[in-house]
Amino acid sequence: MPEILIADDHPLFRDALCRAAAQAVPSATLLQADSVQALLAVVEAHADADLLLLDLHMPGARGFSALAHLRGQYPQLPIIIVSAHEEAEVARRALAHGAAGYIPKSLASESIVAAIRAVLDGEIWLPARMPGAAAELRDAEAQVAARIAELTPQQFRVLNMLADGLLNKQIAYELGISEATIKAHMTAIMRKLGCNNRTQVALVASQLALDSDTLPASH
Repeated sequence: MPEILIADDHPLFRDALCRAAAQAVPSATLLQADSVQALLAVVEAHADADLLLLDLHMPGARGFSALAHLRGQYPQLPIIIVSAHEEAEVARRALAHGAAGYIPKSLASESIVAAIRAVLDGEIWLPARMPGAAAELRDAEAQVAARIAELTPQQFRVLNMLADGLLNKQIAYELGISEATIKAHMTAIMRKLGCNNRTQVALVASQLALDSDTLPASH
């Protein structure tokens, strides 16, 4: 039985995505997440899922960081990005980061159904109003994406909490592990990202933001 993962923190829109997925694939099992933290747990438990619908601005998803990480850890999982952004450039960047499709939140339900079916059939899907020409990532952005793809899921959780401004002690509490383990994760994250301190880590992560000068808010 097909499994479709739906990750969006807005209950109403998540419900709309669920209805579209059920219409596209009536036999599918639908699994939901309202944050990147929750999504990572779901993906780890359902690594053979058939499709992920991922909200670009869900809590814990700063720019394209979650997409880059998931593409690295689960390369076989097709991902459709869902976003309020209508700009074609954002959609092209999503595809350049490995997304198989892009759904603006203004899209009609029948088009969302069509997108889901197309991607499940192995196609790349963009709305007709968005040009389909592939975008090339800036070298710096591509390098950061490749480094973030190498992080383990737990390291990616730590990275997100670091970007939220949490201290090691707070991250350890949230994840239910020791502060010493967090320090070990931080060492590994800095090594993989080529950074010397926490500030550099946050700056590197900002390369995947929609605006390269700032980390976007969760909405």
